[in-house]
Amino acid sequence: MEHIKFKYMSTGEKIFTIVDYLLLTFVLVVIAYPIIYIVSASFSSPEAVIAGKVVLWPVDVTLRGYKAVFSNPKIMIGFRNSIFYTVVGTLINIIMTMFCAFPLSRKEFTARNKLSAYFVFTMYFSGGLVPTYILVMKLGLINSPWAMIIPTAMSTYNMIIARTYMVNSIPDELYEATEIDGGTPWQYFIKIVWPLCKPIIAVLVLYYGVAKWNDYYNAMIFLKKDSLQPLTIVMRDILIQNQVDPTMLTDARQASELAGLTQLLKYSTIVVASLPVLIMYPFVQKYFVKGVMIGAVKG
Repeated sequence: MEHIKFKYMSTGEKIFTIVDYLLLTFVLVVIAYPIIYIVSASFSSPEAVIAGKVVLWPVDVTLRGYKAVFSNPKIMIGFRNSIFYTVVGTLINIIMTMFCAFPLSRKEFTARNKLSAYFVFTMYFSGGLVPTYILVMKLGLINSPWAMIIPTAMSTYNMIIARTYMVNSIPDELYEATEIDGGTPWQYFIKIVWPLCKPIIAVLVLYYGVAKWNDYYNAMIFLKKDSLQPLTIVMRDILIQNQVDPTMLTDARQASELAGLTQLLKYSTIVVASLPVLIMYPFVQKYFVKGVMIGAVKG
């Protein structure tokens, strides 16, 4: 079918299509190759990684890197903490965002424009690091898991997306019908608005979930205990500061092998850390394009 369409295109359209496909293929290669290399290197032997033998496919396939990852207590603790921060934090984010977006989307709420202006103001101006740290400290959240959740309980940008979606995608007639049937605004929100907002909720889950999973700045500022550190901080130590615990590499007897295992551990850690986001995306993919287009473009 595509071949038939291409046959009847004009010369200009054919040139544009060919250039478009070539450009997209180039972008795909640029994006996909580093991912393929990391996955292949994580399954290769340390000697092959150090020697630069890994190009596209794994060389001397081994699971030593993943064994080292799952035997490291720091990585497993960080993985557990990141899952908690992501799941609980995203749940609170969605609830706060939807509860804030709904009243701001209703025309009956006369103060909605003024309140929206206050929210937008926070997107351009903030108190800064020191006042934020003092506030979190006064709230008793330093060295608490809630320091990763409460200060970032809602994103104004995501709230505006949700509000715009409600305004443009949910007819006012539904609210009027609910009132005629004796329903309350709360019933209208729970039974009608919430189910109809599944596409934008799926998008927000992806936005918030990825942000929570990758968050390291708040952990670096507010958390000092190793038992509370997320996986991103552990990865930073491994990838940037090269702080790898030699006790977890029990078979590293030579400096070259230790260096190879260190590189192998880095690649394996990246793969393990990326899996939750890769697993989450297929579940929201069918809503993603629809939610982004309707919630962020219209209005």
